[in-house]
Amino acid sequence: MRFHFEPLAENVYLSEDGSKVFIIDQTLLPNVSKVIALQTAEEIYEAIFQLRVRGAPAIGICAGYGMFVLAQQIRTEDPQEFLTQFRKYKEYLNSSRPTAVNLSWALTRMEGVVTANLSRPVEEIVRLLGEEAVKIQQEDIQMCRAISEYGLSLIHDGDGILTHCNAGPLATSRYGTALGPLFLGKERGMNFRVFADETRPLLQGARLTSYELQKGGLDVTLICDNMASIVMKNGWINACFVGCDRVAANGDAANKIGTSGVAILAKHYGIPFYVLGPTSTIDLSCKTGDDIEIELRNPDEIRSKFYQEPMALPEVKCYNPAFDVTDHTLISGIVTEHGVCRAPYEQSLAALFEKAI
Repeated sequence: MRFHFEPLAENVYLSEDGSKVFIIDQTLLPNVSKVIALQTAEEIYEAIFQLRVRGAPAIGICAGYGMFVLAQQIRTEDPQEFLTQFRKYKEYLNSSRPTAVNLSWALTRMEGVVTANLSRPVEEIVRLLGEEAVKIQQEDIQMCRAISEYGLSLIHDGDGILTHCNAGPLATSRYGTALGPLFLGKERGMNFRVFADETRPLLQGARLTSYELQKGGLDVTLICDNMASIVMKNGWINACFVGCDRVAANGDAANKIGTSGVAILAKHYGIPFYVLGPTSTIDLSCKTGDDIEIELRNPDEIRSKFYQEPMALPEVKCYNPAFDVTDHTLISGIVTEHGVCRAPYEQSLAALFEKAI
């Protein structure tokens, strides 16, 4: 079986013959830009778990391509046996990151291709899986552009924008979600003053967001996570734009740890706080933020990672959640590819999916 794939983006893409997934290793940025190849289930799992590929949409894209790569390695001509082995790969990859809904969304979508085509030869099923994986990325490119357009309508030339974590091209395809409006505005001659939180525990704001914005020619200032209050008090922030890894049916939104604190501060200072993400991150089966599983990571990520020497004694206990949940009452709007949802979110998010259908 022969495949030929043209890269749709630079951060996650298939090899020309479809046998490998290539990603930019985000753990090495900003000092080293390196593309690595993933071919085995263990390599794909490790890349997602270790955040070599990260950002909810990018994880979903990688998962889609990864399942196609693994599907080619299943040695059987029996569709039912193919499905059994396919599901083992699916469950294994799904266990790598529990919070980002795009991972399970993409894996389930790929599984659906198999279950819908069990009457076909395995070779044909594999070909269809490749086409579906490409569609996932193509759709993300279109979604990011639409999100960027809607997000840009909420801000003005010269505004100061505060962002938390990383939701730019590295985390998605092309423009990004939370950073997408800023890049799109820049293309149209608009200028913004962007303040990027460093974003603990993995410093994704410092390592990735400031990197992308600086390379993109935007005015970016890096601040520590505990400096958001003073820049807001100084009157430098007109709006907060953040991404999301999962949005519950009531509008509660999970994003990188510290996001809820930014939302609380924004509420205090009367600054609009917007969550930007594709509808694939909205989980209507999840009623509230209390139902979102929060990933706990290695304590050494805050005790010693990124330091030449440990910053705390080895016996000091560390609590290292990767995400927190921002209450829907703190969110001014949820920006999707289909428009801006406003409170009450139980109604507007449900209507969003009806509109999409």
